[in-house]
Amino acid sequence: MAMAMACNIIHLLHFHPTPYRAFARTTLTTAFRIPSPFQNSLPKPISPPRSLSTTATFTWDDVLRVSQPQSISDSDDVTDLNGYFEKIKMCNRGSEMRFEFMPFVIENQIVGYIHNGFAENLRKFQKVFKFLPDNSNDGFHGGTVTLHPSLKTQEDRTRSVGEVVKILGEQQFPGIRNELYPVISSFGASPLFSLERAAAPYFGIKAYGIHMNGYVEKEGEKFLWIGKRSQEKSTFPGMLDHLVAGGLREILISCMQFNMVKCQPHGIACGENVVKECQEEAGIPKSISSRQVLKCFSCSAISVGAVSYMDIDGYRYKRDVLFCYDLKLPESFIPKNEGRRSRTSAQFSSGKVNYMLIRLKVESYRNGEVESFKLIPVAHVANVIRRTSIFKPNCCLVIIDFLFRHGYIRPENYGYLDLLQSLRSGDYS
Repeated sequence: MAMAMACNIIHLLHFHPTPYRAFARTTLTTAFRIPSPFQNSLPKPISPPRSLSTTATFTWDDVLRVSQPQSISDSDDVTDLNGYFEKIKMCNRGSEMRFEFMPFVIENQIVGYIHNGFAENLRKFQKVFKFLPDNSNDGFHGGTVTLHPSLKTQEDRTRSVGEVVKILGEQQFPGIRNELYPVISSFGASPLFSLERAAAPYFGIKAYGIHMNGYVEKEGEKFLWIGKRSQEKSTFPGMLDHLVAGGLREILISCMQFNMVKCQPHGIACGENVVKECQEEAGIPKSISSRQVLKCFSCSAISVGAVSYMDIDGYRYKRDVLFCYDLKLPESFIPKNEGRRSRTSAQFSSGKVNYMLIRLKVESYRNGEVESFKLIPVAHVANVIRRTSIFKPNCCLVIIDFLFRHGYIRPENYGYLDLLQSLRSGDYS
């Protein structure tokens, strides 16, 4: 019976060996198993945006409504894992399309994968890209893409590929941010060049980021601070997000005379980046986020592991690793986005659950990262993840990981090990 009902995670694991393949034939349904008398009491669905750039239109009132426990079925609680599997699948789509991509190789290292169709845009730049015939690329077809042999230095490669990105522009790379990611074969390796962040998925390069769960404990109950992304964001505008998150990108200063890469060992370490993002995105001072200042393990951002995923969407191939951090915050702390000069105001709702809503009053032309914050019970955040698609997709993985580590998801819950394994479906190097 257990074999027959095992969760199908074949297309989550992307060809990684797993003992579950032998019996992974059916999927766990995500339908609510609700007795018919209670159908009318179900929360109304919240429609997610249809693309990366489509603005989400829900309100915090919608979020609170859908987060409420229904108390009408044993399956309709935080321990029902069906909805979590669906969110992990949203970050691990398209594995059957993997063979449509060619390896992107530099200095005999595979640094990415480029779709055969997208490669046609690059063939006209013969002084930048070279296309080599297929010599049995470990099951791939269509040959290999590399850079022209004349591009020997990191600076030359960055400049030349950057010119290609500039020429192809927003039509090919929506949401250009003028932020550079280091192109590396694995975490900690030396960068071979740097690439515009918006173009990274089209070259299939590995990307690394940090996500931090900011939580509060009140009278034995845990709450998570959740952010609502600015409507001005180029990706996932208006969707729910972590209190603090950021990519480990490269900052180029003065025509590439100095490089500072936000990952070890090339500059700013992950922990330092967390402290920096805490200040910028949520106004969390270093005195709270950094153990080096407080000398206190329990009141600083703590590294708790990582999640990974591999997602193919058309020509985009995302191979991401997110380093996870937890930060226990004081009850009195109120987040504010430092990206804007703003003043915060707090509102408290009536009832047993004490929600806190922080709205940012914009007083300058600068676009902040976050529109507002809300403090929500962890179990209610779990309901939002299970029932809706209004969280930025990769945030769901990090919060599900939080639910495991803080005891909300337990070994007694059916599908426990499958769900735990699927949080690390991507390349973990």
